[in-house]
Amino acid sequence: MKFCSECGGELVERVPDGDDRQRKVCDACEIVHYRNPVTVVGCLVERGADELLLCRRAIEPAHGKWTVPAGFLEFGEGTQAGARRETFEEAGADVEIRTPHANFDLPHIGQCYSLFRASMRSDEYSAGTESLEVEFFSRADIPWSELAFPAVHFALKL
Repeated sequence: MKFCSECGGELVERVPDGDDRQRKVCDACEIVHYRNPVTVVGCLVERGADELLLCRRAIEPAHGKWTVPAGFLEFGEGTQAGARRETFEEAGADVEIRTPHANFDLPHIGQCYSLFRASMRSDEYSAGTESLEVEFFSRADIPWSELAFPAVHFALKL
C-alpha cells in the first residue's frame, strides 16, 4: 500500500506516537494503516475410522497440490462457521464440526490457522471452483510428497 485509502495522501513508514513498531502512516491526514495477520480456517473431514477428505488445488499458491479444505475467515464469521463454509466451497461437502483439531501461529507469513475435525452430514462432495478434484484418502495413502503447505502436513501428522 502506497497511498492512504481515506485521503489519497502518500504513506510513509514510521513509529506512530504511543506505538512500538513501524507502521504505514499517512503524511497528510495522520491515519495509521495497520497490517494484521489473517486467519485461515478449515476442516479435517473424516469418513469412517480411516479416511480424510483432501482437495487438489486449482489456484496458486501450490496449484495442483493436495490440501485440506481451508481458506480465509470472513469478517462477521466465527471460526467454525468459516471452516464449514470453506469446506463447502472447496469440497462441496456439508460437514458437522466435531472438535477443534489444531491452532497454529505462523507470524513469518502473517497467518493464524484454526483447524477442526469434522464429519460428513451426507455422502455428497464435489470439487468447487478452487479445487481440481476432491478425494477421500486412507491415512496410509495420503500423498505426503504432494501436500500444498507445511501447516497442512503438520496438521495431518497430528
